[in-house]
Amino acid sequence: MEQDHEPRIAVYLDYENLAIGARENLGVAFDFANVADALAERGRVIVRKAYADWSYFDKDRRMLTRHQVELTDIPQKMGGSRKNAADIKMAIDAVELALERKYISTFVICTGDSDLSPLVHKLREFDRTVIGVGVKGSTSNLLPPACDEFLFYDNLVDTSQPPSTERKHSTPGDLSLVITTLAGLEESTSGPVRGSALKRAILRKEPTFNEADLGFRGFGGLLRGLVDRDLVTLDGSGDPIVSIAGSGALEAADTLLTTVVGDAKSVPYTGLKQALLKADSSFSEANLGFRNFGSFVRSAEARDLIKVTGKNDDRVV
Repeated sequence: MEQDHEPRIAVYLDYENLAIGARENLGVAFDFANVADALAERGRVIVRKAYADWSYFDKDRRMLTRHQVELTDIPQKMGGSRKNAADIKMAIDAVELALERKYISTFVICTGDSDLSPLVHKLREFDRTVIGVGVKGSTSNLLPPACDEFLFYDNLVDTSQPPSTERKHSTPGDLSLVITTLAGLEESTSGPVRGSALKRAILRKEPTFNEADLGFRGFGGLLRGLVDRDLVTLDGSGDPIVSIAGSGALEAADTLLTTVVGDAKSVPYTGLKQALLKADSSFSEANLGFRNFGSFVRSAEARDLIKVTGKNDDRVV
C-alpha cells in the first residue's frame, strides 16, 4: 500500500524556547496546531513529546494535551543551573527512540537552541531525516544548516488570528482545508499528489473531516466538484493525480493578487482585501472555496506567489 511508504514522524519540542520566542518575537502564544498542520503534509506523526517546567506554562499544557502531546516535566528555576536539563532529556529520548524504533524515519526537533545541534547530527548519522522548527528571531544561525529542512514558526502562524482553543470542524461549503492542504503537499513533496495521499493528509489535520458535510457523497465527488469550480485538475482514474488548477477562477484570483501587490510593490496586510476589491469588485475568497481571506493569502504564499513579512497589524505583502 502507498500508505506504508509514508514517513513516520517523531516530534520533540523544547517548549520554553518556543513559547518565549513566539511571545517575544511575534507577540503571540505558541500554538502547536500550526506545527501539526505543516507536519500532516509531510507524513504520519507517531510520537509527540514536549519538555519544560510545566508550572510556568499551565495554559500551554492544556493546549498541548488537546493535541495529544506527551508532556515531560523538568522542574527547575527559569535560567537556573538546570536550564539545560530539558535539552539533555530530549536528546536522550530522541536517540533512544531512533535506536529502538527503526520505522521512525523523520525526527522533528522544535527549538532554536544551537545546543541541540549535536542531536541533529547524531540523528542524521542514524540515516534519519531531521526537520527543525523554530522562531526566526530566537533561532541560532547554526541550527537550520544542520537540518534536512527547517521550518520557521513565523511562516506557519497567522498572527492576525488568536491561538486556537479548540479545533474548528469543517463546515458545509468550506473547501479551504482541501485547497490549502493540496497547496502544502505540492510544496513539500517532490512527486505528484495522489487523491488518496491528499485525503490522508486532510484527515491528519482534521480527523472529523467528512465529504458529506460539504455536500458530496465521497472524496472522488468532492474532487470532481473542485474541478467544476476550476480549482483543481485531475489526471488519471481510480486514484488520480490532483493538482492546483492552472486556469480558471483561482488563476484569475492569483493574477489579481500578484498584479495588485506588484503594482504597489508592497501592500499592508490589513488593506490587501480592500485593494483587491477596488481592482475587481467581484473578488470573493468564498467563491474560491476558502473559509476566509487569511486562508486565501496563506494558500497564495504556500505557492510562492507572494511573501508576507512583519508582525500582527504591521504585516506587509
